[in-house]
Amino acid sequence: MRYLMLIIFPLVVLACGTPKPEQTGAVDTPIAPEKNKEIVLNDDLAKIEKTADEWKAELNDEEYYILREKGTERAFTGDLWNHKEKGIYTCRGCQLPLFHSDTKFKSGTGWPSYYQPIKEGHVAEEKDFSYGMKRVEVLCGRCDGHLGHVFDDGPAPTGLRYCINSASLDFVKE
Repeated sequence: MRYLMLIIFPLVVLACGTPKPEQTGAVDTPIAPEKNKEIVLNDDLAKIEKTADEWKAELNDEEYYILREKGTERAFTGDLWNHKEKGIYTCRGCQLPLFHSDTKFKSGTGWPSYYQPIKEGHVAEEKDFSYGMKRVEVLCGRCDGHLGHVFDDGPAPTGLRYCINSASLDFVKE
């Protein structure tokens, strides 16, 4: 059983990406970008483009690595993987509503998982052939921030599993 876990765990990590080599553990990041800051839900899909320096000024190191450099946090370390409150998950980069808590499910992967986006166009998809695998990358429909990947092993009604990094999300409680 122990050897089986040594084989399965690396495959799970590769399924959703790999952590940055120097990343050694969870980074304590708040759910909202700033304490007491009200997040206004805005469905406008007008593209947001910023320079790397502008993004670095707005995001912490882990958020920048994931959203702008297509990184991945370690499994079971993000602040939202086991989050159960009712509300809306938004893009940490631009606050676009991405997923409703009603579509979140326990996938056992260690990352927040959802079976469908909140609205068409709020999540974009691109083919991803990194690490010798064929996957589908999930991006924010407004700021093009890397969110995670989508797989076809999710629950009904869609059969999809949007495997998303906690550090790429904020949460707005209902």
